[in-house]
Parts: sequence; C-alpha cells; structure tokens
Amino acid sequence: MKPLKILLLTTFVITVVLALSYEKVISNVLLPQYISWAHKIDSNGLKVGVPLEEQQLLLATKIGIQNPHKVKIVYVDEVPFPYENFALNILGKALGFVGEGIVNNAQVFGYSIYVRKGYELDTPKLAHELVHVLQIERSNLAAVITQHFSDMAKYGYENAPLEVEAFKANQKYSGNSK
Repeated sequence: MKPLKILLLTTFVITVVLALSYEKVISNVLLPQYISWAHKIDSNGLKVGVPLEEQQLLLATKIGIQNPHKVKIVYVDEVPFPYENFALNILGKALGFVGEGIVNNAQVFGYSIYVRKGYELDTPKLAHELVHVLQIERSNLAAVITQHFSDMAKYGYENAPLEVEAFKANQKYSGNSK
C-alpha cells in the first residue's frame, strides 16, 4: 500500500507544480515551437503565394506597410495550424484558435497571408490582414505571436489589442467609418 501512496502523492505534487507553472511551460516550451513552425509556414507562403495586385498594393501602402511587394496571399483549403503537435493543438483549442465550430478564414504569418478558399477577401477584410502584416513589420513575428497568445488568454479574440487595431481597419475600409 505504501508504494501506491507514494505514487499518488508524487502524481499530485507533479500536477500542482505543472498547474502553477503553466505560464512558464507555455512561454518557454510551447511558444518557441509555435514560432518556429510559423516561420516555416511564412517561408513556404513566400515561395508559393501570389503577389498583391495593384489596388491591394495601394491599400497596403495606405495602411503603412513598408515593403508591400513582399506580401503574398496563399489560398488554401484550410488555414494551417500545427495539429500534429499534441500540446500546441490543446493550447490552440484552449485559446480558441482551433476546435469544433471554429473556422479560421485568414491568418498572417509574416508577409504571408493564408486565406481559406471560398472566403471573400474583400477590401475591409484584406485591410484587417494587412494590419497584422504591419504589426509584424513594426516588430517581428515572434514578438507578435507572443503578444497575441497572451492577449487571447487575457482578453479573448474580440478584445485582444492586436485584433482591435485590425478591426479598426475593417471599419475604415468598409465605407462605414464612424
């Protein structure tokens, strides 16, 4: 009976330590994995994506992107996510990035904008995504991912500061500016 008690106590202690250090696990283990994966996705997107058309380039310039000619749009059946990584998959579900009933229509990875086929990337929606490109350009992909994950956990999608800034572009370029 004593080995069972030791095993249960050890399991309990490990669970408590992990629960108390989940933020460290996320920031020191999971985020670096996601960032590395995102850099690969961006690199691929830059190779296979289509450049912005003239009107889109003008929009990117208006938004403030310094290198609009680098931006590529990649049309995909499903916006990529590292589902094969069990821990990132769980984290993505916890933060609302992926899961049942969640459809990711577009996502920016550096200068690559991945767009789900069938999603109408009209001017307001493209402006939203281009603001994310601008955010990365102002900083870097790793810093933006880190902030976005933290903000999603703290504020949720609609109120995350990076999303709030991008939603302002939706409004501005929809013709319904307030």
